Amino acid sequence: MTSKSKKSAIFIAVRMKSTRLPKKALLKIKSRTVIEHLIDRLKTSKEADLIVLCTSTNPDDAILVDIARKNKIEGFQGSEADKLDRFLGAAEKYGIDLIAAVDGDDIFCDAGYIDKTIQKLKTTGADMVKCDTLPLGIACNGIKVEALRKVVQMKKESDTEVWGGYFTNNKAFRVETLEVSEPGLNRPDIRLTLDYTEDFNLFKAIFNELYVPGSVFSLREIISLFNRKPELLEITREVHQQ
Repeated sequence: MTSKSKKSAIFIAVRMKSTRLPKKALLKIKSRTVIEHLIDRLKTSKEADLIVLCTSTNPDDAILVDIARKNKIEGFQGSEADKLDRFLGAAEKYGIDLIAAVDGDDIFCDAGYIDKTIQKLKTTGADMVKCDTLPLGIACNGIKVEALRKVVQMKKESDTEVWGGYFTNNKAFRVETLEVSEPGLNRPDIRLTLDYTEDFNLFKAIFNELYVPGSVFSLREIISLFNRKPELLEITREVHQQ
């Protein structure tokens, strides 16, 4: 199989279980749930052949599969605690070779950088592609399914909620870093992931400034907003420092 024929997918890892911000995937901004805003954004990807919402078999998570179907993407239910096993199950079901793994908390995850990640997986043959300098919550992680299968076979833990180290701490795997060449986008000081009420307040402020129904505002627009209104950084300063 050539690199051009490899099938790629965006996998959204999301569950209803959240203690700091209960049922956060269903919180609404501008009459849509945050997970639907993420789906809208991911649909603008040009490289992904498929988008799959990957949740668990816990009955509480069934509503997320319903949302996936309503928004015309795939829904997959797998292991509750083992996120990597869940990814592998979805990859095998849909015949996926390359995964762009997106966290359901990261509703501003940028489709352009997802596409760059998939392209880098294809051109370099890397087992994993990561990006560290964009705002927190903007980048995805790229995974070659062949390498994922090896990790699932060799790991001893059944809880893999935090999984990057299985690749980055094992010299057997080739990990590439996606460089951000566009001026002004290297902003790791900006936090755009949904864990706390403060994060949700920031998300609402961003949507109030930039949202137009039926369209997706860009990463550059988000960065420009922070440049114009640096006081937005104060909303999440305390949780970002944690």
